[in-house]
Amino acid sequence: MTHQVVPVRAYVAVFLALIILTITTVVVSRIELGEYNFIVAITIAVIKAVLVILFFMHVKQSSSMTKLFVGAGFFWMAILLVFILSDYFSRGWLPGATWWRS
Repeated sequence: MTHQVVPVRAYVAVFLALIILTITTVVVSRIELGEYNFIVAITIAVIKAVLVILFFMHVKQSSSMTKLFVGAGFFWMAILLVFILSDYFSRGWLPGATWWRS
């Protein structure tokens, strides 16, 4: 199995993109976007995570099996996120469910 040589320019470009996205996160966090603050922050975080996984963890040059397992990890994380959000959003559905808080 041979390894591809990644040029330093690619690492520098990804590093600069991560720095720009981090600065963007800080700037956007100071702007009041209401309910969209969370969406913007998570979107930027996912983009940064994908850049790190593809380039610094060398998944971009890896085998198909490695890409499959990385995709399965993201799929599992999505399932867990759906379960957590469904629990969070359904908490106010039962009226008067606070009888145990005397």
